[in-house]
Amino acid sequence: MKRILFMLFAVIMSTAVCHAAMSNSKVRKETRFLTDKMAYELNLNTAQYNDVYEINYDFISGVRYLMDDVLRGEEWALNRYYDYLDIRNDDLRWVLSRRQYSRFMQAAYFFRPIYVSGGHWSFRIYVTYTNPNHFYYPRPYHYRTYCGGHNRVHYHNVSYYRGRHNYPTYNGSFRIRDNKSYHTSRRSDFGSVHIRPNSGTRPNVEQSNRRPATNSPVRRSDTKKEVNAPKRGQSIQKENESIRRRSNSSSSSTRTIRSSSRSSERGKEASRRN
Repeated sequence: MKRILFMLFAVIMSTAVCHAAMSNSKVRKETRFLTDKMAYELNLNTAQYNDVYEINYDFISGVRYLMDDVLRGEEWALNRYYDYLDIRNDDLRWVLSRRQYSRFMQAAYFFRPIYVSGGHWSFRIYVTYTNPNHFYYPRPYHYRTYCGGHNRVHYHNVSYYRGRHNYPTYNGSFRIRDNKSYHTSRRSDFGSVHIRPNSGTRPNVEQSNRRPATNSPVRRSDTKKEVNAPKRGQSIQKENESIRRRSNSSSSSTRTIRSSSRSSERGKEASRRN
């Protein structure tokens, strides 16, 4: 009975964590918890522990924004999730020994760590390890500093971890997306998700969020305003110049009238004296 209660508590805790997209600090905590249990069960050394933390971080960080689309039944998101998972499991193949990798594949909470239940996505590891605050090992040395620098996108889609560890690697089948058991794994992981019809292709979000096209009236009027603006400025300058000329001519004529009136007054005074 106690074990059942612990399992329910673990599911509730993981559901609360995974209901929305996780923050970076939450990604690190979930990555550490999963890596810590892998190190405990697979007996990882320090170098393996640090590398496995990086690989799990890249995986969880990559799928955290994808899982909402998985819950909505978008098939493209499901396929993309298993692409991320295959890359993660391939990277682990270069870090774990052959024996460690075989044990890793036998544990579903390691090999396929995420599942959906009750409309929420969760980590399977909490079903077995019910205390989310218990860790067997200290934090990895780069717990707060690693941010995906060894992801394949930075190495031309080649695993950074290939050749870093000197022991035989696992050479058997490990991919889920290309395996015959792909749909079986999907039913086990996301069987409660109802796949939406015609959702195999991801919609083009950029086009749907674009502003009106260039042939719309608003954009054309804006363009005309920009083109005609210098012409209006030139016409205003011409009007100002004409006004200045008029004012100058009027002032000159005023001065001429004043000078002529003064000369006439002087002539009258001279005639009176005579």
